[in-house]
Amino acid sequence: MFLRLLFVLLIALNIAVGAWLVLGQDDVTVPSAADPGVPVLHLLTERPDLSAAGPAQGASAPADPSAADAVAIAASSPAPGRSTPLPVGGSTAASYQCLALGPFPSLQSLRSARERLAPELARSQSRQEQSQQSRGWWVYLPAQASRAQALAVAQRLADAHFSDYFVVSSGDQPNTISLGLFKDPANARKRREDLVAAGFPAQMTERVETVPEYWLDVVVPDANSATWRQRVRELAIGSHSTGCF
Repeated sequence: MFLRLLFVLLIALNIAVGAWLVLGQDDVTVPSAADPGVPVLHLLTERPDLSAAGPAQGASAPADPSAADAVAIAASSPAPGRSTPLPVGGSTAASYQCLALGPFPSLQSLRSARERLAPELARSQSRQEQSQQSRGWWVYLPAQASRAQALAVAQRLADAHFSDYFVVSSGDQPNTISLGLFKDPANARKRREDLVAAGFPAQMTERVETVPEYWLDVVVPDANSATWRQRVRELAIGSHSTGCF
């Protein structure tokens, strides 16, 4: 009996609270979030006079001048490691020639010339090449079958009044009889003809060897392209055009 009475009271209490919440809120005032006398803040989107004009003004508003200047400076500045190109077609544009100077007889002479030419050069680089150079013309009698035969032929040369010969005893041509090494091929040819006329089968060949050559490639302004000779006085040093680098 008591439980039923308690259940009925709870139901009645819930009905009364619900009726108060629904019907009794008209006189309740919500306290202001701002202090007295301070105007209430409104969002821009809550103002009807600005909500319509806002998008149009935002679209047509100019960009920040400082930001635009920063973008312009960044676009015009060269990237790190990139040099500013020389003007083309203007009066200040320089024209250059690329020359190869050489051959120098030694690496030391090349270095010395490079130091003297340094004030006139925009760039320079050295290189070494191998070349075949003539060491003269050799007149000889072919190798004999043995050293004894080679000595016998040498005795015949002496009997025919030929001098300046010797029997090669070692190397890649043993028992060959050398009859002279000549700088001038005409002299070598005359020596061979005299021996052939005397009945000796003399032969003539050019002696060559591989030697290093030293070259200096330079990039010089057109105004200085002919002044390098004033600093490099070796008459054997020449020049020719080469690829730029």
